[in-house]
Amino acid sequence: MSEDDLPVAERVSAVTFLDADRLAMRAGDPEPEPPSPAGSRRWIERMRYFLTVDPDGCLVAEDTGGITGFAISQNRGPLWYLATYGVLPGRQGRGIGRRLMDAALAHAGDRPGLFSATAHPGATRRYRLAGFTLHPQMRMVGRVDRSALPPVRGLREGAEGDLEWMDDLDRALRGAGHGPDHRHMLGSQRLVVSADRGRPGYVYIDDGAGRPTLLAAADSETARLLLWEALASAREETLVNCITTPNHWAVDAALTARLHLDQEGFLAVRGMDPPAPYLASGHFL
Repeated sequence: MSEDDLPVAERVSAVTFLDADRLAMRAGDPEPEPPSPAGSRRWIERMRYFLTVDPDGCLVAEDTGGITGFAISQNRGPLWYLATYGVLPGRQGRGIGRRLMDAALAHAGDRPGLFSATAHPGATRRYRLAGFTLHPQMRMVGRVDRSALPPVRGLREGAEGDLEWMDDLDRALRGAGHGPDHRHMLGSQRLVVSADRGRPGYVYIDDGAGRPTLLAAADSETARLLLWEALASAREETLVNCITTPNHWAVDAALTARLHLDQEGFLAVRGMDPPAPYLASGHFL
């Protein structure tokens, strides 16, 4: 991928994931919508960041008609993650996705890896053939009942000076720090951390929607406090996603806030266990 590919790749991503959302619709679900102009701009900026940090992991497939698919993966020290991946609906079933995944995994080498995956049947088969274990994910959605939230103490606003110990916590939970990803997220999201360095933890909160986007903690009680703080920041409907079974503390916390439990794809891992207490970011894992 080159920077010149970004606008076309964004359109390919929008069409691909809109189609996947429609295929996954259940009775009563709202009609999926394409990304907003602001969402499209965020996608391009995020991919530009990945191109800057680890360009060899950013791949596109193309034919005479242009770009037909993409795979954006990144190496962070001893860990590999897949940020996003897709093939145009009209080009699926022709081996393009397999070749993209093979190339992304070649970039990974022998590193352990993880990514958040949809339940698309063709894609999940490909992930298993590539050696990934698929752990079902849950999500919690709805409007937060603030009257049900307990008082939250022992937290403070995070800053750049916290990133070093946050990377240490990442290494303990997932085998590698987020490194430059932390600075990138800190530039666009609110960071809340535990005030007690003996019980470290952090959560990034999307200031636009008040949703938790990445959470890590040394113990489940600290994780629960951080999630409650994020839920208290929610505007209208909120979403807590990437909840795996080892992170059932998040289910309990979100149920306390009167959110509704649902299922959402898989956390695919290879050479590692699902991190806990931890809620992965869909893009930065």
